[in-house]
Amino acid sequence: MAKAIHSMIRVLDEARSVAFYKTALGLEVAQRLDFDNFTLVYLSNTEAPFEVELTINKGRTEPYDLGDGYGHLAVCVDDLEAEHARFEAAGLEPRKIVDFNRDGALLARFFFVKDPDGYEIEVLQKHGRYQ
Repeated sequence: MAKAIHSMIRVLDEARSVAFYKTALGLEVAQRLDFDNFTLVYLSNTEAPFEVELTINKGRTEPYDLGDGYGHLAVCVDDLEAEHARFEAAGLEPRKIVDFNRDGALLARFFFVKDPDGYEIEVLQKHGRYQ
């Protein structure tokens, strides 16, 4: 059986991205591997073994074209309103909280925020399947 271990995204500015993910999601640098043409930075926290891998291609100055294929990264939190307020106070510009219902029952409560490179992150209230 396969185990999900990380998701890789390409970013322009290592420091800016590391700071965003630390502020937004409490992710810290678990490992940094520097190579001639690129750097890999693995971010994690104690909540789960899953990591976000940042790839910084040296010499790249143009933003990446995310195209129409990328969806989002999702995380869940204990207190969605408190996290939304914290994101706002940190200047991270979260979108509004959404209640997503199906057949009259709450399926999920969430908001989205973009990282510095435009990647979407969904922040969900722990509920139902989102634990």
